[in-house]
Amino acid sequence: MKFNKQQWSWIFYDWANSGYGIIVTTAVLPVYFKAVAQSNGVTPANATAYWGYANSIGTLLVSILAPVLGALADYPHAKKRMLNIFSTLGMVMTLGLSVAPTSAWKWLLGIYILSIIGYSGGNLFYDSFLTDVAPNDQMDRLSSYGYGFGYLGGVLAFILFLVLQLTSGFGLLSSYGVARSSFVLAAVWWIIFYVPLLRNVHQKYALAPSNHPVRSSFQRVWSTLKHIRNYRAAAWFLVAYFFYIDGVDTIFTMATSIGMDMGITTTTLMLVLLVVQLVAFPFSLLYGWLANKTSTRTGILLGILIYLGICLYALRLTTATDFWILAVLVGTSQGGIQALSRSYFGRLIPKTSGSEFFGFYNILGKFSAVMGPVLVGIVTQMTGKSTIGAASLSILFVIGLAIFLALPHLNQNKSV
Repeated sequence: MKFNKQQWSWIFYDWANSGYGIIVTTAVLPVYFKAVAQSNGVTPANATAYWGYANSIGTLLVSILAPVLGALADYPHAKKRMLNIFSTLGMVMTLGLSVAPTSAWKWLLGIYILSIIGYSGGNLFYDSFLTDVAPNDQMDRLSSYGYGFGYLGGVLAFILFLVLQLTSGFGLLSSYGVARSSFVLAAVWWIIFYVPLLRNVHQKYALAPSNHPVRSSFQRVWSTLKHIRNYRAAAWFLVAYFFYIDGVDTIFTMATSIGMDMGITTTTLMLVLLVVQLVAFPFSLLYGWLANKTSTRTGILLGILIYLGICLYALRLTTATDFWILAVLVGTSQGGIQALSRSYFGRLIPKTSGSEFFGFYNILGKFSAVMGPVLVGIVTQMTGKSTIGAASLSILFVIGLAIFLALPHLNQNKSV
């Protein structure tokens, strides 16, 4: 299957902001912020707490507003405008991280919160463009390529960062200088590879114009909630998605802590992160191929079952080799299950209200990240073993699987 210019341009937005995801939020800024905060008298415990608060605040703000923002974007020409606003905010604030003085850790945290809002808001409108750039029979492949090339772009951006890190900026930079340069790298990467979408992707489906779009958007969201029975399949899918994607996200976010509990070094954990991204690239594409050959439903079920196996395998984690095997298993399915969930939902919703519905998709995806870590924490404290805590996530996958199995089978070429 060949993609046209508009579809490749859409794919490369995932490539564009992947540098932010892996460099800023995962690898560099958490360490840099703690170092800056502690040099200004903040205790390690408080620095960790403030970092957690910042992530929660930024995510919460976008999540709460997501359905209304999405509804607003469903009017003619509004979707690209909203994507531009939030992406530009994310890019500018990522650059801002590089110039925030090390004596002003609160400014650094505030700039980061704004960058999260830009990044998360941009992803909302990027996801909703899927219904504009792909007919139903291409959604699986296109969504999978988006995730796959996102992982590949993240790997390449991360390798460029590692070159700076290992050479100390070719002997010209301090450790702080390397961190600041990495933020510039992430922003420039985002800007350059955003250009194709900016030029070539256009909104195809829209509602009739409104004289009062903001008020109308609130009214439409309320009307959708009141008449949710009219979208029963989409609503129940979101409930299933809420549970199993919580397990997916928690395994990824808690993996580093579990690895450290096993005595795995920070350097090795960074290498594991790189390998997971590399593995995720071809396997995301493979999931798209599988869905095209069988069905989206089959691909999602396979992903859930593999994650159930990952949870059970966590019970036998004792060596670094076991951890590597677990990480590779995660890499085989984390992109595929997310990509097919996005395309499956895209078939369930009315295309003219795509952004509004992807707003609900976004809010459930973000709020699901609360339950899993709490479950792992409680079970770990009760048993004294983080591996058993990880295994407890199987409960979320079983619930998500049961609900998903009850959903009606989708025609691959038609919406329901």
